[in-house]
Order: sequence, then C-alpha cells, then structure tokens
Amino acid sequence: MTGGTLIVGASQAGLQLAVSLRQLGDTEPITLVGEEQFPPYQRPPLSKEFLAGKADLESLAFRAPSYYADNGIDLVSGERVTDVALSPGGRPGAGVATTAGGRALAFDRLALTVGAGPRRLSAPGADLDGICYLRDREDALDLRVRLDAASKVVVVGGGFIGLEAAAVARSLGKDVTVMEAAQRLLSRAVAPVVSEFYRQAHRRRGTTVQLSAAVTGFDGADGKVTAVRLADGSALPADLVLVGVGVVPRTELAERMGLVCDGGIVVDERARTSNPHVTAAGDCTVQPHPLTGVGRVRLESVQNAVAQATAAAAALLGRPARAAAVPWFWSFQGDLKLQIAGLSTGYDEHVVRGEPDSERFSVLYYRQGRLLAIDAVNSPADYMAVRKALTDGATVPAATAGDTSVPLKTLLAAPRRDAVPSS
Repeated sequence: MTGGTLIVGASQAGLQLAVSLRQLGDTEPITLVGEEQFPPYQRPPLSKEFLAGKADLESLAFRAPSYYADNGIDLVSGERVTDVALSPGGRPGAGVATTAGGRALAFDRLALTVGAGPRRLSAPGADLDGICYLRDREDALDLRVRLDAASKVVVVGGGFIGLEAAAVARSLGKDVTVMEAAQRLLSRAVAPVVSEFYRQAHRRRGTTVQLSAAVTGFDGADGKVTAVRLADGSALPADLVLVGVGVVPRTELAERMGLVCDGGIVVDERARTSNPHVTAAGDCTVQPHPLTGVGRVRLESVQNAVAQATAAAAALLGRPARAAAVPWFWSFQGDLKLQIAGLSTGYDEHVVRGEPDSERFSVLYYRQGRLLAIDAVNSPADYMAVRKALTDGATVPAATAGDTSVPLKTLLAAPRRDAVPSS
C-alpha cells in the first residue's frame, strides 16, 4: 500500500468504515487489517444462534469473499498492527504502520476500529481448563464443543452475554447457575423491575441465579475446573465455566500514538480522536452522548459501530456529518426478546407498561418529564413507537404511557421545544 486509508481492526466498525468510504465515492486504496484469520463476521450470534447450533460459521460472514477484491479493499487477515508512526511535517494523518509480522503499511488516512477484549479474572485457578470466555469466533466454537459434553455449567456474570449463553445452555438441558456479584442482573443497563423480571424468567426456565455472589477462585483436578469457589466459603460444582464480566477497550495502540484515552479512545461526535486527522469507531471508543452531547459514553452495539464508522468515513473525506441516530440494542435470551431504544442513563422516573409476569411488557424511562429510552420485552410495537418518538424529538407522556389499552404509537405527543435533539 502506498497511500489511501488504513483501517486497523477488521471488526464490524472496520468493515462499515471501508464500505462507507466507497459509498461516499472514495476511490483511493483501502487496507483493512485484522488479527483474526477470518474476514469480518457478525459477533452477536456467537452467544445466541451459533452457540445453540442454529447457525454455522459461514453464515456469520458479513460479505462474500469476492466483495473485498471487487470493491478495491485489500483485506489483510492474521496480522496485528503493533506500531503506528505518523509522518512528522508531512501530510496530516499520513504515516506508516508496522505489523507483528514485520509488514510496513503506508497510509494517508488512518482509522482505529480495534474493538475490545474480554475482561479476564485473576482469581486463583482462573487458568484451569474449562474456564472460557466468549468474544470471538474461536471462543464460540470452543465453547459450543465444550457445552455439548458439559453437565454442570456455571456462568460468572449476569450481563447480556452471560444471560444469553445461560439461556442456550439451559435449552440444551444443562444444569445452569448464573453467579452475579451485584445485587441484581443487568444492573448497569436496566431498571430494577427489568432486572427482577429476568431473574424470575430464568428461574422459571430452570436456571439458578445467585446474586451478591462474589467469585474468589476455582478448584480443579488434573488441570480441569471442578468447582467455583465463593466469598462465603462455599463451592459450586462445575465442569464448564463461562466468564462474562465485561470487556476492556483496546487502547494500547492509541496510547502508544499519544492519543487521549479515558475508558476508551476519546472521540468527538464525528469519530475524530484527539488528533483530528485520525478517527476511531466501535467498542474501543468513548464519545459524547449521541443525543445530548453531554458527558461521555461507551456504547457496545451493532448500531453504534455502524453509526460511528459512517461518521468516521465522512470525517476522513472532509464530508458533512449526518444527523446523530438514536442508539438501539437488542438481547435475545431464548424466547425473551429485549429491544432497547435510547439511553436510560440518568433517568429519575420509569413507567412499566404491561405485566412483567406475562413476559410481554415495556419500561419507559424519563428525566424531568423527558422521554429517554425504552426497554421492550417481546413488545416490538412499543419499541418501534419509542424509537420513532426519540428520532423525531417527540415524547410519550408518562401519565398515559402505562395504558396498555391504547397502542403506544397513538400516544406520541408533538415534539417539545426542549426535547432532546436528534442531531
């Protein structure tokens, strides 16, 4: 490569950035470099359809193998970029990247889409065979094979990945226990009423859920895990353990380049780093709140990866930015389909619409009377109504939001003058 754009990280954001550059009419060379041996693929199905055996590896690929050559994208797989040197005094944003294999990649524009890695436990016995993480394709393939032979499965962490995998394991007839150190499930993402719903729903399906359960180590025999040890001194038998306690943004390369990092690579609303000629997108970043512009958030979602990558491509080409999109997210835990629109952070009121025990309900979040977000469980019409309201700057009055006799879309109020802007 003698110029053009170098995208470090063959993630969803990385591929989307390359696609967006071409859609914007960029004809310069594009090199997309990824550590894994595979072309970019979908990660969300790894903890759901793929783990359950309902999807194969080939179906995870974003694009046909011919797509990259047909669109002038040089895909470099199985290479890790270890250093980036920007050219002093040369064209802003230009430089040379070096890979672990010794390859030098010259570029005129640079984007970092390096993602995040699983947060790993350092407790005694954490290196025993049978203690697994789920982040990439190889992790999922290994876990699926192990799950087939397992009997007692312990999931450490009651977040989305842990609960999705627990639902799959239970559907396969395994003895499943979820251990969560916090006082409730999904505590960073949803209201207590939603946390309690998921605790009860998983219990109804035969999964044991233990809250305020701190894991202090693991027991093993012949190098294989046999039990999970807890702070209260008890031990829970296990022949397979999945650890899902969050992720760590991969900021090492950005830090080496001198870019500002604070819980992720800091970017602005256009996905520009502290060096405005270098962009970053996806799970590796923290950004201004996409609706208010206030504060910084890190969003781990397909929607955010696509939106940030699209913004990054426009910034690299000096094109106008698109209006910010409403964040959305989903988590399918067996037959429990959660859809989230907006960001509920900072809410001071919530309204439950429907009966949680029916497994079809929604929770709308407000701050000072302003609609912020919705969690919709098996309620796609409610989800779509609130997503539209947030996009249009409209609201659903809290006083009437809980009335299930009226479709939520008919309760949408005209945009307020003080509504959260959508751009």
